[in-house]
Amino acid sequence: MVQGFLIKYAEIGIKGKNRYKFENALCEQIRIKLKVLAGEYIVEREQGRIYVEAAGDFDADEVIENLQRVFGIAAISPVEVLEDKSWDAVTKAAGDFIETQYRDYDFSFKVKAKRSDKHYKYTSPEICMEMGAYLLERFSELKVDVHDPDVYIWVEVRDKVYIYSKVYSGIGGMPLGTAGKAMLLLSGGIDSPVAGYMISKRGVMIDAVYFHAPPYTSERAKNKVVELAQLISRYTGRIRLHVVNFTDIQMYIYEKCPHDELTIIMRRYMMRIAEKFAKDSKCLGLVTGESIGQVASQTMQSLAATDDVCRMPVYRPLIAFDKQDIINIAEKIGTYETSIQPYEDCCTIFVAKHPVTKPIVDVIRRSETKLEEKIDEMVKAAVETVEIIEVN
Repeated sequence: MVQGFLIKYAEIGIKGKNRYKFENALCEQIRIKLKVLAGEYIVEREQGRIYVEAAGDFDADEVIENLQRVFGIAAISPVEVLEDKSWDAVTKAAGDFIETQYRDYDFSFKVKAKRSDKHYKYTSPEICMEMGAYLLERFSELKVDVHDPDVYIWVEVRDKVYIYSKVYSGIGGMPLGTAGKAMLLLSGGIDSPVAGYMISKRGVMIDAVYFHAPPYTSERAKNKVVELAQLISRYTGRIRLHVVNFTDIQMYIYEKCPHDELTIIMRRYMMRIAEKFAKDSKCLGLVTGESIGQVASQTMQSLAATDDVCRMPVYRPLIAFDKQDIINIAEKIGTYETSIQPYEDCCTIFVAKHPVTKPIVDVIRRSETKLEEKIDEMVKAAVETVEIIEVN
């Protein structure tokens, strides 16, 4: 009978004296993730592990699926928990556990033990030997294989005894909220949702900004971005999505500036606007989905020209990723099929036939002086008319 779930973490374990802060943050994220499910759950720290006690009617598969979207979790195991640490009680519980978890017993096994309670009567190797002997006696079909078993039977002796045999992988990383907050420039493409996922995996909470250009980009393009925000929010938590009407700014840049510089200058104004919202949201930086050399606006020179307008740091989690690497993650987190829907974003609509690939910052700055008559007023209007969508 599964009574709860033992949660293992990885990187949190090396945090030294600050580890409890990360453990507490992870516990809070687990509580948030389980709050929407049937059942009642108590989440506690337990000597290098986190234990989720489940009560009432609950769906173990649903719990595991939700926990697999919590950053900071390395593994999840449904467990049997014993208050009675006597050896007879432990062996019987392990046998009962096998009976409830497996329909037949024609498999090989190996017992693995972890004894955090150093006063316990058996050492870890002794627990493995004694438990293995008991199980072989109780289940005649079982076979021991210490090299490549079909099943591991885990026994962890702490303040209580935990028995489990199944380990489900988590996504790792660091708990949300332990590394501050950032503003994601979210488009309808493949890369930026993956960038949001990757930066959040390091404990960063995100808000997002999307640049909409009606009538050149349709309402379906905007809905696509909202859907992408919803998909990544399953991992990142609540996202405040800022939808900016960028049409007038784009048309003015198109009218006044050299066409081979359009993409760079548009990107610079996007960064300026995104930074305004980032400051208002108390973000510590901007996040983009750019990867070196993927397109003309993502050469080293182009990225430098874009960053020239930013006072905040710009984080690019995908900077050295191949496109296939990014696609693989998009498929894993469920954003790929939405990202490839054929609705154009404002960048692709206004892209030049022959964009500059090695822009010179001083030249770009001079081109922007042609915008001085109206651009500040346009940026102010875009900021003041922003639509904010709360995505959960």
